[in-house]
Amino acid sequence: LTPAIFGRVYEAFLDHQLLLFRGQRLDEPSQVAFGRWFGELQIHVMNQYHSNQCPELYRLSNLDENGNPNGKHPDKGTLAWHTDGSWKPVTGQATILYAEVVPPPGNGGETHFCDMYRAMESLTQTHGDLTHLKAIHNLDFSRQRRHGEQPLTEEQKKQIPPVTHPVVRVHPETGKHALYLGDHAETIEGFPYDEGRALVETLNAQAIDESRVYQHIWRPGDLMVWDNRCVQHRATPFDTQTQRRVIRRCTVLGERPRGPND
Repeated sequence: LTPAIFGRVYEAFLDHQLLLFRGQRLDEPSQVAFGRWFGELQIHVMNQYHSNQCPELYRLSNLDENGNPNGKHPDKGTLAWHTDGSWKPVTGQATILYAEVVPPPGNGGETHFCDMYRAMESLTQTHGDLTHLKAIHNLDFSRQRRHGEQPLTEEQKKQIPPVTHPVVRVHPETGKHALYLGDHAETIEGFPYDEGRALVETLNAQAIDESRVYQHIWRPGDLMVWDNRCVQHRATPFDTQTQRRVIRRCTVLGERPRGPND
């Protein structure tokens, strides 16, 4: 990469929200180096997922020490629609995934993406003005309910107390409004808990429509980059007993979300 080429890449990133580069050959340091063109990289609090070589990489693998499927899903939280890093004060700007090993087409393990600009336009027509709402985001809440167990240690939980972000986020570079919720959003600030929880569930469900979704079938060597500030994503299930899947992720830190009234 050169600054001029990266400028074109970043322009496309803002215009299209999601970029795919096929047939890349990236080792772990090369993926980290690519990510740093976008900005500072997150060191995820769940250090059990860190790559041994590069702690900036969050490694999702169902392989045992012999390279065979171990029958365990590496992170069930990825199966719900979410936005990376919304559980921190400074949230994720870009996420970069690289496919090492993936199931053959038709065997699951895809990643789906949904446009939150268009979701915001639709929800405004249904629910009216949402710009006064703030949601409480909580990684402990989302991870525990998706895993059916407690994947976070007490020390990890102390590092990530719940944070509040606007439900309607103003993209800091495009100026567009996007819905900013996802699976890490627990309830609405100032509402009775159950009422706020119900509204979050309703908005999350209505935001996802197949007309706004791109379904990506992975090939080895695929490199994908997307804008967390205006895109939600999820992985799809696969047979962890028979299929092999190894994906490396790094998330670029952005800024604290700002709403239209901030």
